[in-house]
Amino acid sequence: MNILGIVNITTDSFSDGGQFLKAEAALAHARQLVTDGAAILDLGAAASNPKAEAVSPQTEIARLAPVVVALHAEAVPLSIDSFSPAVQAWALDQGVAVLNDIHGFAHPELYPRLADSGAKLIVMHAVQTEGRATVADIPPETIFQRVVDFFDARLEAFERARIASSRLILDPGMGMFLSRQPQASYEMLRRIPDLKRAFGLPVLIGVSRKSFLRNARLPSALPAATLAAEVFATSQGADYIRTHDVAALAAGLAVWAAASGGPPTAI
Repeated sequence: MNILGIVNITTDSFSDGGQFLKAEAALAHARQLVTDGAAILDLGAAASNPKAEAVSPQTEIARLAPVVVALHAEAVPLSIDSFSPAVQAWALDQGVAVLNDIHGFAHPELYPRLADSGAKLIVMHAVQTEGRATVADIPPETIFQRVVDFFDARLEAFERARIASSRLILDPGMGMFLSRQPQASYEMLRRIPDLKRAFGLPVLIGVSRKSFLRNARLPSALPAATLAAEVFATSQGADYIRTHDVAALAAGLAVWAAASGGPPTAI
């Protein structure tokens, strides 16, 4: 299982907006995440939560560029988290290892570039077809089939564009990307094995600090709730976990491995 460490170079990310907007702060945080056990750093310069403001591609690139240049010099594998085709094209020019799109690469005009690149593609499902997350009230009992239908259509489009399936990582989306109803996210966590069987591709799960894990009576319990959900996702066969708190996840998985005699495996 691979850990993606989140680096939000933004003003309004829901949990750490503004903390790493300056390149120096972002780089210090990124290096700490690598020390803590991140295999890949996922850099995002435009928040996607429902309250976030729109950010131009030019601003995204200006925020990302100094961080990408510095981390490439240190040979750190990088993922760029953006749904902007212009930013994605720029990231491909930089030779990043991964592109991460919350809309699963909805712009066919970019497909020739994607097909010619060697980057892995995190193809995320979202009930929103464009822009940042919005509030949607999708019944939990329908969410799995919606996700399957989304990936069926996207993978068919990729095949026509000659984008190799060996480069794809599927992300079903969590929290508001699925539904305002928390049970939709729990349903997807339970059905990770079904998703892997349906497509035979690696699965990424990103539940870190998501609203569906919040307890209004115990707000301080969110880190523990996040870790529990991440370890559960790993137990269900998730191949990648995207997280803010790399150290906690790495420690939790190490304890599990020591207690069980091996790394967490699908049950």
